[in-house]
Amino acid sequence: MSQNLPIDQQTQDRRNKKVASGAALMAVMMIGAAYAAVPLYDLFCRVTGFGGTTQVASAAPGATSERLVTIRFDASLNRNMPWAFEAPEAPMTVKVGESNLAFYRASNMTNETITGTATYNVAPEKAGIYFSKIDCFCFTEQVLEPGQSIDMPVSFFVDPEILTDKEMDDVKTITLSYTFFKAQQQTSVKSTSPKG
Repeated sequence: MSQNLPIDQQTQDRRNKKVASGAALMAVMMIGAAYAAVPLYDLFCRVTGFGGTTQVASAAPGATSERLVTIRFDASLNRNMPWAFEAPEAPMTVKVGESNLAFYRASNMTNETITGTATYNVAPEKAGIYFSKIDCFCFTEQVLEPGQSIDMPVSFFVDPEILTDKEMDDVKTITLSYTFFKAQQQTSVKSTSPKG
């Protein structure tokens, strides 16, 4: 009976090593999945328009429809962003397929240079796949000097494919929303007096 103990102990040690190896492998896989989740979710949203994610296009299709859609604009700031940020006040009534241009305005009222980045979406969310941007201030970071204000363009169109989607027949208004955040790699340069 005492001769069986070392064999049982060896078997138990092998099982423990297998369990520990499996747990370590699972931990590595979970960390990898966590890192991959954000870019995969972003890709999913861009392809499907999920969550009101808009599309990016190189140009408007050229052909327009007589169907009209009202575009409303919204601007907000992250609570840690000390800028003023304004959307166009008046909504635009646009033809489906027509290229359009709107301007948002940002002002840095602090005495330091601040880099900002904007996130965006549209409402209703189901319209995201049909709202395409040709050019947008949100594609790059924006750097504002102390006291500086800028008008930032967004060039967009409503994709004619919206006409073939029966679920979009009730969409008469689309709201384009942006939120500005401080860029993560913020290098602040203080100034003694704001520019006029």
